[in-house]
Amino acid sequence: MGVPKRRVSHARQGERRAHLAIELPSLEECSHCHEMKLPHHVCPNCGYHNGRLAIELKPAAAPDDTAR
Repeated sequence: MGVPKRRVSHARQGERRAHLAIELPSLEECSHCHEMKLPHHVCPNCGYHNGRLAIELKPAAAPDDTAR
């Protein structure tokens, strides 16, 4: 069984973890509504993907004033 002979230095540990940084997701413009969306995903604003309607979005519900 492999066991490390010496302790890993902070520099080597940092070199190993250099590619683990968190990045912002890449976004692209929706061809239908021009909002930013994730690539290869349905637009959450209009429901279009690849030039056609992929999902039918429900209209936003109006707030109910009687539930106070």
